[in-house]
Amino acid sequence: MRKWVIFAIFLAIIFGILYYITFGYYSEGKRGGYVTRLSNRGYLFKTYEGELRMGGLFEGDGTMNSSQWVFSVSAKNKDAISKLEEAIKNGHRVSLTYEEKFFKLPWNGDTKFFVTDVEVLETGRQQATPPPSTLPAPTEIDTTKTL
Repeated sequence: MRKWVIFAIFLAIIFGILYYITFGYYSEGKRGGYVTRLSNRGYLFKTYEGELRMGGLFEGDGTMNSSQWVFSVSAKNKDAISKLEEAIKNGHRVSLTYEEKFFKLPWNGDTKFFVTDVEVLETGRQQATPPPSTLPAPTEIDTTKTL
């Protein structure tokens, strides 16, 4: 009987560790940028994989570097997926809240970064409106007079 109790405790510890590794996360954070890709991938376990292009810093020679960040979204997180698709369609900037998992597991996705929430920012890639003209408004011209 004592062997079975020790064996049950051992199994409970092992399952607890596996559960924590699968569903727990190492860190949490936010990243902002433009979503350039979102695809539904996987043979057996379908997840959404995306790419975020973050703005870079200007260097001394006048060039701008931008970095890419790849992330995963669970297929169950329909709200985040619809917001990401809307941001891609309209060219809006997004702020992504994510969790970094301990390991990359095949049933979780292709990356260790899992997006949990998406905030679509209204300042997207919009054309700048020209400043208002300082010229006076045009007046009507009398075309009845001849020279």
